[in-house]
Amino acid sequence: MEAIARAHTNIALIKYWGKRNSQLFLPTNSSLSITLDHFYTETKVQFSDQFEKDSLLLDGSQATDKEIVKITAFLNHVRNLAGTKTFAKVTSVNHVPTAAGFASSASGYAALATAASKALQLDLTGTELSALARQGSGSASRSIFGGFVEWHKGENEAGTDSFATQILDEKAWNVSVLSVVVEAGPKSVSSRDGMQRTVETSPFYDGWLATVEEDLKLMKEAINDRDFTKLGEIAEANALKMHATTLGAKPPFLYWQSATLDVIQKVMELRQQGLEAYFTIDAGPNVKVLCEPENEEMIKEKLAALSSVRDVIVCHPGPGIQYLSDWNG
Repeated sequence: MEAIARAHTNIALIKYWGKRNSQLFLPTNSSLSITLDHFYTETKVQFSDQFEKDSLLLDGSQATDKEIVKITAFLNHVRNLAGTKTFAKVTSVNHVPTAAGFASSASGYAALATAASKALQLDLTGTELSALARQGSGSASRSIFGGFVEWHKGENEAGTDSFATQILDEKAWNVSVLSVVVEAGPKSVSSRDGMQRTVETSPFYDGWLATVEEDLKLMKEAINDRDFTKLGEIAEANALKMHATTLGAKPPFLYWQSATLDVIQKVMELRQQGLEAYFTIDAGPNVKVLCEPENEEMIKEKLAALSSVRDVIVCHPGPGIQYLSDWNG
């Protein structure tokens, strides 16, 4: 009972920020993302009656007790679906900076959900896999699919209608996403903790909820029309609005660093010079810059020249989950 899967990370154009149910990872708003081709996680899951407990080897190191608790809780969802109590050995490699704003948890839990369900011979649809992955990390629901993906917030309390669907596949519209690395270390406030603090204490959060669904509607129109300018403007405004909510939290916090502002200011400067680019930022200091493919090399060169930038990695829309026959980790 063994399977190997690969899942790619994603960058949200319309952010997921806030849960209506923390146990089931049910969001307060729907969101929309692009799955990226460059960053991914490969995970092998083995179930055996000989195992006395779950184990996790992550990037070549034994997992911490805290990580094991999370993995076991998630694997329990898979075991419940399969009607078994057999323990698992999980081996996972992230080809993405962990906990630095590149959503490694999204690709991680999407790969884990896919490999674990396959190993237990569960024949799940993409929708069912998305709902399963969501219970490990909300944004993982979107990494099941490639290209442009919407995660529906759902309405019912059980969460059965909270899953992602594909809007456009990865070959339908080629948009460039430049991942600008300004800080590779772990975040001081995790996405989960930051999200909860914002929902519970920020007076700005009601404004977020009052406008985010309109942002989503306009973003879907931009994607349908292949309107890059509209896509960029909405994504940038939505990201700024999300990060503004954290400034009103108690105590307030900010994922940005001085280098983050350097990139933001450079992107705005490039636009003033007639080079169309827009930024978006998830819960971390690194910036993703949206541009059209014909401009990506020039914009990459301009961003890489900033002294505070460590690296600029060019990404494009990437694929959904993949089953692998051989372990390359």
